[in-house]
Amino acid sequence: MAVAETGSVGQRRRAVVDIPPEALGSAEFCADHQVRYAYVAGSMYKAVASEDLVVRMGRAGLLSYFGAGGLNQERTAAAVRRFQRELGDGPWGLNLLASLENPAKEEEQVDLLLRHRVRRVEAASFLRPTADLVRYRLSGVSQGRDGRVCVPNRVMAKVSRPEVADGFLGPAPRELVDGLLAEGRITAAEAELADRVPLADDIVAEADSGGHTDQRQLVILLPELIALRDRTARRFPAVARIRVGAAGGIGVPRAAAAAFVLGADFVLTGSINQCTAECGTSDRVKDMLQRAEAHDMAIVPAGDMLETGARAQVLRRGLFYPARANKLYELYRRHDSLEDLDPRTAEQLQRRYFRRSFDEVWEETRTYYRRANPKALALAESDPKHKMLLVFKAYFVQSIRLAMSGSEAHQVDYQINCGPALGAFNEFVRGTDRENWRDRHVDDLGEMIMRGAASILSDRFEALTSANSHRGRRP
Repeated sequence: MAVAETGSVGQRRRAVVDIPPEALGSAEFCADHQVRYAYVAGSMYKAVASEDLVVRMGRAGLLSYFGAGGLNQERTAAAVRRFQRELGDGPWGLNLLASLENPAKEEEQVDLLLRHRVRRVEAASFLRPTADLVRYRLSGVSQGRDGRVCVPNRVMAKVSRPEVADGFLGPAPRELVDGLLAEGRITAAEAELADRVPLADDIVAEADSGGHTDQRQLVILLPELIALRDRTARRFPAVARIRVGAAGGIGVPRAAAAAFVLGADFVLTGSINQCTAECGTSDRVKDMLQRAEAHDMAIVPAGDMLETGARAQVLRRGLFYPARANKLYELYRRHDSLEDLDPRTAEQLQRRYFRRSFDEVWEETRTYYRRANPKALALAESDPKHKMLLVFKAYFVQSIRLAMSGSEAHQVDYQINCGPALGAFNEFVRGTDRENWRDRHVDDLGEMIMRGAASILSDRFEALTSANSHRGRRP
């Protein structure tokens, strides 16, 4: 930042303030991730945050995370090979989703990350640290000749509650470290250094976002997590190096500027990036998203966590999906089995929601769980309510597939995770050459957000400087 004052004594010209976008946020964040700006494009499930998106961001010197959640190992490995071939050690990573229902899925993902030496993960949906997340973090940890601890694997944790953040603001739980050591999944040297390594490098305060959300207000959540980080650093000094970023509602330059004023070390965007040329969803979905306004969102049950009552934010304009998702959750709460449903409701679900019989849905579901999660299948075959749960969850899976494929006949059932930030962005670019999503590119959006935020803060600082200067003059 440069502040210049010119003119002779007694003649003072207005201060000129120039805050470059490179100066926003944490310099350490930019240095550690080798990026130009403290700006991140977050991951989105099933490669909605696509290979093309990650490559374009990386070539622009900006950090992004590939949406590996919900993909098979072959598809994920192919994406990693492309990133390594086209970006090398540049700024890219993969998301790692907690899997409470099926821990084996998380274990397989970490095996892949370590096998292919993926050095960055965006950890999401974790309520507490897990053994496999700890295994990823500690693998390869070593001590240099100067006594410093080298941690090759970086973790960015998305959190929406202080109690969840607390699990990342410190070393891995000792019982998990000891268990991994006993099983031979980490070395003795890695276990010995574990107490000196915070579980995360970066924490994202995820506020009113698309997809899974607690709808926390950023002006409350971000300062709360910064204060928690600073308190924890008093007893564990290494935590002071953890950066706290802002996500949820970051769709226009003013929102990013506000986040930096609140103390954000970086900002992370999501919803605005799925309405770009590089995004991995269907053109039909992008057309719908381009027309969205900030009030066109709804809160619905999260399909992958239906039994817990977890919530997600989705597009509602022109869709039946939000109402149908809520109805399925209420039916699950009130009934103990599919047979317990009244005939009219059962017929409506099969004809309008699934467009096939419960028996057909169950047969497909059973085939999947026999391979992916035999324990969940065994429970469903002995517990009619759990069987109903898995059948209902199939609607949520189906709704994602329909949106990804762009099926015209089934458009009303699209599940499109999205937050109000996209509506704000659509309004921001209305009437410009960025109004059409085909002319929006993910790196260009990052430039627009960061340069715009820097310009706003420069103007605001200059106005405050000028106002204070006038207040100090004598009549």
